[in-house]
Amino acid sequence: MTDADSELLGPSVHRQLRQLVLSGELAPGAPLSVLALSARLGVSRSPVREAVQQLIYEGLAVTVPHAGARVAVVDDDRIREVLTVRAALDGLAAEAAATRLTEFDLGKLAAMLSAQEENLLDNADPARDTELDLEFHTFIRDRSGNRTLTEELARLEAQAHLYRGDLWQHPRNRRIALREHRRILDALESGHAADARDAADAHVRGLITRLTRI
Repeated sequence: MTDADSELLGPSVHRQLRQLVLSGELAPGAPLSVLALSARLGVSRSPVREAVQQLIYEGLAVTVPHAGARVAVVDDDRIREVLTVRAALDGLAAEAAATRLTEFDLGKLAAMLSAQEENLLDNADPARDTELDLEFHTFIRDRSGNRTLTEELARLEAQAHLYRGDLWQHPRNRRIALREHRRILDALESGHAADARDAADAHVRGLITRLTRI
C-alpha cells in the first residue's frame, strides 16, 4: 500500500471504528487490539493504529498500563460533567448558526428530522438512531463558523453517546428527543439566535435527566 492509499484509508477506518464504539459493538472496556481490529476490518495495522489514537484523542478510548488501548468507560459523574459543558457549548453553536444557515441548510435539517420521525414507526435501532442524532447536531455545529467550538463539541457528544447507548431503546426518549430537535429547528428557522441557544441548551440538559432514569 502506498502512502497516498494509506492517507485515503485512514479516515474510513476511523469512521468504522468510531461507529463500532458508538453502536456498542465494541463495548466500554473492550480491548482495542490493533492486530485483531486490522483482521476484522481487512486492512493493514497502520491505519488502525492511527484510528485508535484518534479515538483516544476524542475521549472514546483510553490507554491502560500494561494492557494497551481500551474503549473508555464513562461513569455517572463523568457524564454529568460532559453534558453540563456540552449544554453550554451546544447553545453557543446554535446561537451562532442561527444567523448563518441558508434555506438549503434548513431544508437539510428538516429532512433529518423527517427521517427521525419515520424511524419512530420502526423498532429501535441504536446504531441508526445514534447516527441520525449525531448528524443533526454536527450539521448545526459545522455551520457555527467556529472550528474550535465544533471540535470540542464533537469530542463531548461522542463521550455522551458512549455512556448509555440504550437511551435509544426507549420509545419515549426517542419521541422526546425528536420534539426537542424540532424546537431547535423552529428557533433556527426563525433566525432568533437567543431562542436557538436556549433550545439547544435545554435539549442537552434534558438528556442529563433522561440518562439517569434508565
